[in-house]
Amino acid sequence: MTDRRTFLIGSTSTLATLSFGNTAAKPPITVEPGAQLTQGGWLRGRVRAGVSALTLDGKSVPFAPDGLFLIAFDRDAALASKLVATMPGAAPATLDLTLVPRSWQIEHINAARRPGGVPSDAFLAIRKPELARIAAARALDTGAQGWRQSFVRPVAGRFSGRFGSQRIYRGEPGAYHSGLDIAGGEGTAFVAPADGTVILAAQTAFSLEGHLLMLDHGMGLNSAFLHCSALLVSEGAQVVRGQPIGRIGHTGRATGPHLHWSIKWREHRLDPLLFLPA
Repeated sequence: MTDRRTFLIGSTSTLATLSFGNTAAKPPITVEPGAQLTQGGWLRGRVRAGVSALTLDGKSVPFAPDGLFLIAFDRDAALASKLVATMPGAAPATLDLTLVPRSWQIEHINAARRPGGVPSDAFLAIRKPELARIAAARALDTGAQGWRQSFVRPVAGRFSGRFGSQRIYRGEPGAYHSGLDIAGGEGTAFVAPADGTVILAAQTAFSLEGHLLMLDHGMGLNSAFLHCSALLVSEGAQVVRGQPIGRIGHTGRATGPHLHWSIKWREHRLDPLLFLPA
């Protein structure tokens, strides 16, 4: 017998069905309110006492001592996933997740994609250490607890660029937009959307990101803020939700002042808009 449970996800007013492959009087996995079961979305859940391991599509998912966990779904995630909880002396419990597909902002351009060319040795000499710093920062586990919180907007302003938007050049797709752009005046302060630890604060501007600031929110979840004109915190600092951490700018590769805010869970790129209240 299969136990089917239906949840309302976020502000989309869309129903998604979660199906347990085996029935239990007390489900081994429960879903917390506010889950965004869609591409670019996320889910917080809880495993009951006695669960020894949790996997998502075969990959290990850590959970806190109180059983709370976080998982998330890439922009191009498959629409079906499986959470499996292992309990000593019992058969594994499976929770089938059905994601809602997204309609991305796609722009078709009747022109050939501009060739990127081969990066020069001089550019690579600059870029490789920058990428190494970003990768090292994302690999840090600081024990931050912001992943448990509701997020707040880092700054007021018009959304000038949406996550997932993409241009198609005569059938050839360009890279999709990996974050949420918020228009704002040069020097406007922005705040931490949730508690976290500063894992990267590029006081010397990076070639593409400019003055880059990154926060670890814990459980593999991190935020990055690009093109800053100034950073108000240093690496290793503990910040709290709503604390000013930087100022909007247009350093790096940017055509005007704005805040580019991106979120990743492990290797998956997420939609920051889905972390904010409706």
